[in-house]
Amino acid sequence: MKNHLVRTHRSAENFPREEHLAWRIAEVAADPVAVVPEVEEMIVNRIIDNAAVAAASLTRGPVSTARAQALTHPYTPGATVFGAEGRFSPEWAAWANGVAVRELDFHDTFLAAEYSHPGDNIPSILAVAQHTGRDGRDLIRGLATGYEIQVDLVRSICLHEHKIDHVAHLGPSAAAGIGTLLGLDVETIYQAIGQALHTTTATRQSRKGEISSWKAYAPAFAGKMAVEAVDRALRGEGAPSPIWEGEDGVIAWLLGGPGKEYSVPLPGPGEPKRGILDTYTKQHSAEYQSQAPIDLARRLRDRVGDLSQIASIVLHTSHHTHVVIGTGSGDPQKFDPAASRETLDHSVMYIFAVALQDGTWHHERSYAPERARRPDTIALWNKISTAEDPEWTRRYHSNDPNEKAFGARAEVTLKSGEVIVDELAVADAHPLGARPFAREQYIAKFRTLAEGVIEPAEQDRFLAVVQRAGELSADDLSELTFTVSPDVLARAPRAPKGLF
Repeated sequence: MKNHLVRTHRSAENFPREEHLAWRIAEVAADPVAVVPEVEEMIVNRIIDNAAVAAASLTRGPVSTARAQALTHPYTPGATVFGAEGRFSPEWAAWANGVAVRELDFHDTFLAAEYSHPGDNIPSILAVAQHTGRDGRDLIRGLATGYEIQVDLVRSICLHEHKIDHVAHLGPSAAAGIGTLLGLDVETIYQAIGQALHTTTATRQSRKGEISSWKAYAPAFAGKMAVEAVDRALRGEGAPSPIWEGEDGVIAWLLGGPGKEYSVPLPGPGEPKRGILDTYTKQHSAEYQSQAPIDLARRLRDRVGDLSQIASIVLHTSHHTHVVIGTGSGDPQKFDPAASRETLDHSVMYIFAVALQDGTWHHERSYAPERARRPDTIALWNKISTAEDPEWTRRYHSNDPNEKAFGARAEVTLKSGEVIVDELAVADAHPLGARPFAREQYIAKFRTLAEGVIEPAEQDRFLAVVQRAGELSADDLSELTFTVSPDVLARAPRAPKGLF
């Protein structure tokens, strides 16, 4: 890996295009380096993971709405949409599938200077692959790039510090991945990356206060914009440049300002793209910083015993967890029993209370309105707070994968005055956790979430196809989806008709 120093440059400076971050990324995307077997193995795992969470969310309102929009844009050759027959315009297929993948906040994650869900790259890159007649080998190469660029940007450039939503790293990574998929030249990829970044920067209000369905739509929008950016770049249209480093660019006005310098690691020429191997998926349908606390709560149940005897619980954790999903956010909605699922998903106090009471976590039952409004849950929920611990913050930002942690130390004070303390650094499903996810666990997750949605025979067909993704022909690539019966789709809410 080579570190590239990135800062604002005045328009009058001599700043060659070849030194722009977007150009450096485009060079990585255009590098024909082979994908190593362990990366290909993990890419297949993540395609399975995305399909699993898409199946579980298929009949939810936001997913149904996005699918309805996509279905009004049939296209030949086009791309597939989860749950639907036929082919559709690739940017709209990316949109619908992106919302389905993101709705439950249940797929993979990477946390560093910024946080991200790198699996959000898959819908747009797969849609373009199907539409353009690429084969499985091309798809694997494109996805390796999408993950690599996402991970490298997330390692080095913090967005949330400046209240910019994390999908600002997704537009460029998806555009780069599509560039690799299509074998585009550096110049074309460079222009697509610039356009994708320019059109996908937005504030973090989508993840603050009363969180709406736009949280699921935001990454799908970034993927859709990436597809459109590549289309325009192929037609010879350019982008604002230098997009990151310009005098009125992203760094100068949206991030650290003219005095800030970022060091962005990127693979050198001929160096394999291994970024996906540093990412991890979720066993539980909740914000990633909640994964270890859920497992910790389940572990504490027997030690605590009678939960009515709890006087208070303090979760000592990282700054990020404290201010994003903890009491450091200052969001009263995080204690509101009538809050949306999206808001409860971003309340570690609610999540810890339910996991402590139930000893488990379920993507639907744990968020049900009747579950959130149980009087004993509300009482326990309001006894829980978070506090930043500098050591947990340091470990959260550590570059050492053996030390990096996203967990917490729980201090449970009973009414008797007894204090019960336990901690967990990483979730059980993490690569360093008690039960790391491998192919078997990804398939089990798919089977669990597909139950009652995808017929068993269709589950078998999809799993057989996806596990040989790198060998698929262009015609076979259309099989990387699933269909469901009309009865399943009938369970989805019917949204009012829009413009299309």
